[in-house]
Amino acid sequence: MSPRLSPRQQGLLMTAGGALVISPDALLIKLIGLPDAAILLWRGLLTALGFVIIVWLRQGRSFFAAYRRCGATGLLVALLFAGSTLGFVLGNQYTKGGNVLMILAGAPLFAALLSRCLLGERQLPSTWLAIGACLLGTALIVADDAGAGSLLGNGFALLAALSLAANFTLCRTRPGIDMSPMLTLSGLLVALAAGAYGIAGEGLAWPPAQRLGLLLLLCLGLLPLGFTLIQRGPLYLPAAEVGLLMLLEVVVGSLWLWWLLAERPSPSALVGGALVLGTLGLKGACDLRRERRLRRRVQGAG
Repeated sequence: MSPRLSPRQQGLLMTAGGALVISPDALLIKLIGLPDAAILLWRGLLTALGFVIIVWLRQGRSFFAAYRRCGATGLLVALLFAGSTLGFVLGNQYTKGGNVLMILAGAPLFAALLSRCLLGERQLPSTWLAIGACLLGTALIVADDAGAGSLLGNGFALLAALSLAANFTLCRTRPGIDMSPMLTLSGLLVALAAGAYGIAGEGLAWPPAQRLGLLLLLCLGLLPLGFTLIQRGPLYLPAAEVGLLMLLEVVVGSLWLWWLLAERPSPSALVGGALVLGTLGLKGACDLRRERRLRRRVQGAG
């Protein structure tokens, strides 16, 4: 990152960039067309390999030290990240996709509450307003694909949202420690759980040869890179703001589906997408202005 950027600006760029990188996730999963257990197995194994490659490229001779620095907190981060992945995929299996996205949109709210209770972090009024506006926008996006759903599926989606929120909050307890290397372990945990589930249930499937390239693109490239950037977000930003920026994936991911699969969005979905993007853009601009004003005050006092 450029030294001209403040830590907050670096966090915004990394988290938003990571959300954009993983935004084709839902589209590529549809195109790959594997059963849930199989996609989870390959997703876990390949993302674990991708995370190892990224850590090696970034750390070089300090490769093993990067994992040791994470300590016991890193193990919990890996468990929580694995829980969010399993909750998201299984939630989509047992309930409506709109329900899953709507519940996941609550992750910033859960993160704000956890940060307040556990860390004493107070959120700016603009953050609470942005959370409310983004919840409304997400509700409009998924209105046509939401409903009562099943209690089990909604529970899995809630597990995903709470796991994400707890993950980002937990990272804030170790300032300056990059927890992204521990996503390697989370990938292996997902693969282990998926393998056990597949063997006991529907069995496991090899990816079709014609879809292998898409699987490698998603699980070996996009997901490791995107989630490494997102996982570094709490180094610079409050957990609630990291969760807010992840909602970019919901909006941009929907745009991918509408464009490449010719899915026609409803007027309410378009309004909701514009509301989420507009809220995040406006909040970012206001925060940048506030930061510059504070910097000028500090320089003037100096």
